[in-house]
Amino acid sequence: MTTTSHAKARAQQRGIPPLVQQWLDDFGEEQFDGRGGIVRYFSRRSKRELERTCGRTIVARLAEFLDCYKVEATNDGSTITLGHRTRRVVRR
Repeated sequence: MTTTSHAKARAQQRGIPPLVQQWLDDFGEEQFDGRGGIVRYFSRRSKRELERTCGRTIVARLAEFLDCYKVEATNDGSTITLGHRTRRVVRR
């Protein structure tokens, strides 16, 4: 998993811990964004799977970070940016 300097700066500015970034890789749903990237985010299904794997207590304590998303490049898989969702993900 490669991360651009932009993504590192955004993760620090937005307070997204590396554990949540790893959870996005392991459990996050992915969707093509139409601009050359893949958006990873937590859906209801992925949150339930995360609870089954890591435990309900851990997920409840870190629930404030489950609105995060990650944009990856399609060509090399590097992380372009990270952020917090303020709107729901529109599925096409």
